[in-house]
Amino acid sequence: MPALFDELIRFEIELWNAVDARLRADCDLPLSRFEPMRVISRRAPCRVQDIAEEMSITVGGVSKLVDRIEASGHCRRRPNPEDKRSSVIEPTPAGRRLLDAAMTSFEDELRIRLGSAVSADSLQQFSATLTQLRSAGLRADSPE
Repeated sequence: MPALFDELIRFEIELWNAVDARLRADCDLPLSRFEPMRVISRRAPCRVQDIAEEMSITVGGVSKLVDRIEASGHCRRRPNPEDKRSSVIEPTPAGRRLLDAAMTSFEDELRIRLGSAVSADSLQQFSATLTQLRSAGLRADSPE
């Protein structure tokens, strides 16, 4: 299993770096901002907590990312009508346009890196396996 671990980690790093380089070149958008923007666009309403849970990163880290995305004019925060202690994050029109353009580059790079290497069925099975492994890891981490 150490060899599997090595391959997974190195593949993740190489894939992240390739997609990040493509997004920066095509859209001047780092992958670290693209990912939370995808979550924000999918979820309505969307809170910092929602992004943190979906991306498996800390609330503090997400809050800083959202600050940067907001400063660039690609999202905005407004008071959460259901919980005054939190904010709801939504994309701006400029953010939606940027995300649409970035999605084209993102999907193209994934086709090059993944789709050209293995079949769609194999990728679907690999995705299902990773989902199972992540679920098992979350169960192992939760107190009984």
